[in-house]
Amino acid sequence: MIAARCVTLLVASLLIAGCGSARVIREPVMRHPVAGPVRVSAPQYGATATVQRGETLYHIATGHGISVLDLAMWNDVPPPYTIYPGQRLRLYPADHLPRRAPVAVATAHPPNAVQKRLPSAPSVTTTAAPPAPYSPPALNPPASSPFAWTWPADGTLASRYVAGEPTRQGIDISGQAGQPIRAAADGVVVYSGSGLVGYGELVIVKHDDAWLSAYGHNRARMVNEGQRVKAGQQIAEMGHSGAASDMLHFEIRYNGKPLDPLLYLPKR
Repeated sequence: MIAARCVTLLVASLLIAGCGSARVIREPVMRHPVAGPVRVSAPQYGATATVQRGETLYHIATGHGISVLDLAMWNDVPPPYTIYPGQRLRLYPADHLPRRAPVAVATAHPPNAVQKRLPSAPSVTTTAAPPAPYSPPALNPPASSPFAWTWPADGTLASRYVAGEPTRQGIDISGQAGQPIRAAADGVVVYSGSGLVGYGELVIVKHDDAWLSAYGHNRARMVNEGQRVKAGQQIAEMGHSGAASDMLHFEIRYNGKPLDPLLYLPKR
């Protein structure tokens, strides 16, 4: 079903590991390279990668400048996210196929060797038009959301969403280390971990069959996978894991596709 696939593919980068018994997670922060804005992907339209023996989804994604999250979604790779030698993976979303320019075909001359061309008939060479540059269509967000979204953190808006810009698929809210990060709407935690490079300590909340929200760069995560949360409930502490300064990277996704959070958050 769309709902299950959307959730499982969104956490495609989850490291397969045993779950601890603690109800509240406060692990030492993993040291990631400072990455600045979150890198989502750099699609290579029309290109594919053939899986070689020993390669993983993570290896192929990072090797081509694509997030594991997007590579899994683009290829419908189900959990436990196993790929096989010889398998071909698209390096671009299936619904954004590259445009093909029309190719003009010259009219062939009759194969009669005796036929002569009239002196007045000039020789014409027909060439194919250069391919038109590909530009992904703008994403049209749903007209309305079934939730009354709330701001996930206090602070200053440091970076806005930009459609089609791989490094700006959400918003960044700057603040102080340790301040509360709150769930933006009621839901269930479907990921709590640090396995997605560039997001640091990350929490993902599923709100219904289509809507998800993501909270990155935390100092500490305070919820476990499968835990139900309420809008406004603290789920993490602000930090800078995977970022240059203390901030929250916040995304809203509809059927796996990022939307501008400012279209749904209340004005302030």
